[in-house]
Amino acid sequence: MSFITSHNDTDHFSKEICEVDSLLIPKTMNEVFKNIYQRRAVRKYKDKPVERATIETLIDAGRMAPSAINIQPWKFYILTKKEDIRAFSKEIAKASAKGFLKSGIKNIVKTASSALHLSHGIDFFKGQDPIFHGAPLVIFISSPKDNEWSGLDIGMCAQNMMLAAKSLGIDSCPVGLGKFVEQTKIFPKLHIPKAERVNISLIFGYGDEKPAIHERIKNNAFYL
Repeated sequence: MSFITSHNDTDHFSKEICEVDSLLIPKTMNEVFKNIYQRRAVRKYKDKPVERATIETLIDAGRMAPSAINIQPWKFYILTKKEDIRAFSKEIAKASAKGFLKSGIKNIVKTASSALHLSHGIDFFKGQDPIFHGAPLVIFISSPKDNEWSGLDIGMCAQNMMLAAKSLGIDSCPVGLGKFVEQTKIFPKLHIPKAERVNISLIFGYGDEKPAIHERIKNNAFYL
């Protein structure tokens, strides 16, 4: 487990959080809050697999998310083989690049900056795994195309999984570009039915970096 268990650990955690002036520390910092505040989008992983039992635990956490009228629209498509992950990564990179070009020249810079996280100094179109960053576990989450609420449901499902992962000492990152898998020539290998759409992909693994906390916007809550 990655819980903070000692006084020194708590002091270190509080100091790290306090480095972001706009972030408030809850008065009662229990294990749930610790996982929420410690979760980061990690884009560098150790060459260490995630065990099958742990994968099932993460998926079960996702299944516990709320959903509109309890439809539970999510389905999970899992990649664990390094060669498969790299193959999908390269094809998704190509497909997403074409998608940006189709969106129009005026939108390319704006779209790329947000979707590719270029502010992190990462080139998503180079290397063996430009999309999934060497993570040993990739999970595509899909939902029915005719379910208008499924986007919200999948978001809650994904957050459950990432927080559960953090509690087990496993890092993660949501990869929105994963939805471009539908436009690749290897998409059929996932065996996703035509009635479903890919909402997002998540990557998991044992992180090999410790990203800094990004400042949080605080002027976005309005009491009426």
